[in-house]
Amino acid sequence: MKRYNMAIVGATGMVGNKFLQVLEERKLPVENYYLFASAKSAGKTIHFMGKDHTVIELNPKNIKDKKIDFAIFSAGASVSKEYAPVFAAHGAVVVDNSSQWRMDPSVPLVVPEVNAEDALKHNGIIANPNCSTIQAVVALKPLYDKYGIKRIVYSTYQAVSGAGIAGYEDLKNGMNGIAPKKFPYPIFANVLPHIDVFMPNGYTKEEEKMIFETRKIMGDKNLRITATTARVPVFHGHSESINVEFQKPCTLEGIKEVLANAKGIVVVNDEAALKYPMPVLAEDHDEVYVGRIRIDDSVDSGCNLWVVADNIRKGAATNTIQIVEFLMASDND
Repeated sequence: MKRYNMAIVGATGMVGNKFLQVLEERKLPVENYYLFASAKSAGKTIHFMGKDHTVIELNPKNIKDKKIDFAIFSAGASVSKEYAPVFAAHGAVVVDNSSQWRMDPSVPLVVPEVNAEDALKHNGIIANPNCSTIQAVVALKPLYDKYGIKRIVYSTYQAVSGAGIAGYEDLKNGMNGIAPKKFPYPIFANVLPHIDVFMPNGYTKEEEKMIFETRKIMGDKNLRITATTARVPVFHGHSESINVEFQKPCTLEGIKEVLANAKGIVVVNDEAALKYPMPVLAEDHDEVYVGRIRIDDSVDSGCNLWVVADNIRKGAATNTIQIVEFLMASDND
């Protein structure tokens, strides 16, 4: 099998650390890893894949002198805007975890369980979707294929780790009465119905991300979607209540069967035993957990789902690496 060179950009951050963990576990056919970060982190030593790696400063010179095949990014939109094209110009395929390229019509937005083949249409850059969108579409795509979807109502309950290390620290410090630095209000013992900036229409940017990204990934511009996203005092794992209205008649048994047979999904749906998806169940797992499956009798054909996943793992690191795995497998066919 062919072996590759891979760059990890943002290797010292929260998602960067999860990149390293997942790569250790999945053992891709990689010959050399190059760990990039800002000048502030350059020179640090990270033990990875059985040896010490020195963190490399991210600059054009340090990119040019390496033959990099794949570059996975989690360093923020401004860094991706500047450096993803640099890596691509030097022959690398970039899979970017920021919001920078997601809605660019020339850049594929990919969740491997849903639209893996779109990754092959890249022009050097592939976008990894928003964490809350990833878990939603993994659950929705098999139902879309079976019944068609008219309308989706998203209500999310998102962990503080989705706001990075600063969000994580706000919850941790808030438990000790320390004022928040990342969030506008305390997150401990509170719920903030506000993720990212507010838009002129009253929605937040996070809500608009879910709406537009779902349409792009599913390949259906006519999907009717609305969303409300909230930050909750949970360290890891996003939870979502998803209400779906279908185009075709459905049954509860049929919905459960579709989800049970779908790739990347674990159904946890036993009311009698009080078994349902929770963030503690999903933490550090790659699967999307689905439960509380009910028919919605307020519409002709619809259901309610409760969907949970680890937002840093499946919602960021693993999905990115799964895209690379798919491209490597396609290259070796």
